[in-house]
Amino acid sequence: MRSGLRSLSTAASAALLLVSCSPMLPERPAPARYPAAPSRTEAPLVGALVDLPIGGGTRDAVLRESADLRRCVAQLTAARVSFRPVPDRVNGATCGLTSGGVLGPDMGTVARMAPGEVEMTCRTALALSIWRRQSLEPAAREILGSDVVQIDHMGAYACRAVNNGAGSTRVSAHSRAEALDFAGVRLRDGRRIAVTGSWSGDEAEARFLRRIRDDACKIFGTVLSPDYNAVHRDHLHLEATDTRFCR
Repeated sequence: MRSGLRSLSTAASAALLLVSCSPMLPERPAPARYPAAPSRTEAPLVGALVDLPIGGGTRDAVLRESADLRRCVAQLTAARVSFRPVPDRVNGATCGLTSGGVLGPDMGTVARMAPGEVEMTCRTALALSIWRRQSLEPAAREILGSDVVQIDHMGAYACRAVNNGAGSTRVSAHSRAEALDFAGVRLRDGRRIAVTGSWSGDEAEARFLRRIRDDACKIFGTVLSPDYNAVHRDHLHLEATDTRFCR
């Protein structure tokens, strides 16, 4: 009996000695609960346009990415911008909607459009989304010291002539839902900045409006402000077309 106990003790001691002399194995990390998020280079670049800073090639990129409706919608969807395509339609000889839809909330920003659920071309929606993320909201924080919570506008789709038909028979881009009229913003601190009454001068409000007008000229084809004529005294006309005019 004693001999058996002695043998067992000797075996246990030898095992302990073997373990103490063996190199320590690295601890195996616990398995992750969720897979690691892909890096920027691994992720597809679809949707990156809305999150890229405005540059000399932004306007051409908007035209390129919106040339195909599916590609345009993919850009907006990846950027968490709600856009619901609608069937093409013709409402008259010079009025209709092609490659369009309803622009809903941008879940990547705080500000909301008022009125919401705006019907426009996908190209207009893409240009507008870039403008609000890369110009309007950052400029408000920098110049006005507050976040934008609401973007006021006068609509996009309207079957009418330029200048609402006042002395013109030329068809407006609004008749094809290719433009939006921006009226102003409401800030988190309660202030309302409107193109009417805030455009002139060197106050912060005027500098903000002129900054976002100048940035819009790098994104949209045609941008018209109070500097253009009296018809635009109360809004910025933002037209997403293959044109080049900024005033």
